[in-house]
Amino acid sequence: MSPGKQAATSETAAPTAASAPLEAMRRRVRLSRLAVWTVIAAGPIALGVTVTSTPTVVEAATEPKPTAVRTTATAADPSGYAQLFISTWLRSSAQDATRAQARLAQSMAPGVELPDPAADAQPKPQLVSAVRSAQHADGAWSVTVAAQYADGVVRYYTVPVAADRAGASFTVTGAPGVVAGPARAEVPTSPYGVSVPEGDLSSALGEFLAAYLTGAGEVDRYLAPGVKVSAVLPAPYTAVTVQHISAVEEAAAAEQVPADGTTIRILAHVEARDADGRWPLAYELALTARSGRWEIAALKSGTGTAGGARP
Repeated sequence: MSPGKQAATSETAAPTAASAPLEAMRRRVRLSRLAVWTVIAAGPIALGVTVTSTPTVVEAATEPKPTAVRTTATAADPSGYAQLFISTWLRSSAQDATRAQARLAQSMAPGVELPDPAADAQPKPQLVSAVRSAQHADGAWSVTVAAQYADGVVRYYTVPVAADRAGASFTVTGAPGVVAGPARAEVPTSPYGVSVPEGDLSSALGEFLAAYLTGAGEVDRYLAPGVKVSAVLPAPYTAVTVQHISAVEEAAAAEQVPADGTTIRILAHVEARDADGRWPLAYELALTARSGRWEIAALKSGTGTAGGARP
């Protein structure tokens, strides 16, 4: 073949080879247009299906790993069990082991001998109370129980008790022992160091406690807004007299009620009376000044370091 023909052949072949990808692309475009026009002709529903059928890549949410929480079972305190045992044991006699008290004591403490009181022994205790308990090892307890007699004598016993892990069952593991009573704890210094004279504060407090303990008047009228305190029902006393008031803050001793919002904490010693006598009581309260008068902001549940008692 002549050079001229070869050149012509090459020029014709080159565009044909280069147009192959271009032609494929054109076919894809034509097919895409055809698909779109087909969907449009089919209506909006088909178009919605086509759109929603487009594949979407969604990353799967990683499930959170459970957090391990350690819980420690609290062993049940066997104080009540030891108290019941001492009560039945002191009322039992080895000479009459078939009586109900003796059988109960033996069931609670298998292998523990019953006492053998003399015929003229002192009367049985009037009151038995658990006063202290200590856990020495896994499931092993020592409970101190006080037995009070009619002549005022108090005797203390230690009782060894075993408890299961669930705290559902107990056993007295040995004979009780007589021990000295608990030592008296050192009382911390009271925070109520400000003496409060008679005045608006003592009057407001006396009226509130009268309503609270005797039913004389409504308790709500002495309370700060939002505070709820219910009177003792039925009313246990017929009269209440404030004996002494001490406070933490100096504002409690001021001659006039301070600015609104001033809050003080006080300890009130009162004398309550009923048909059976008089009773010294003590209460811890918080009061707030508002509109020239003192209002009860809180009546605490205990007297803390005061040593007083609530009815």
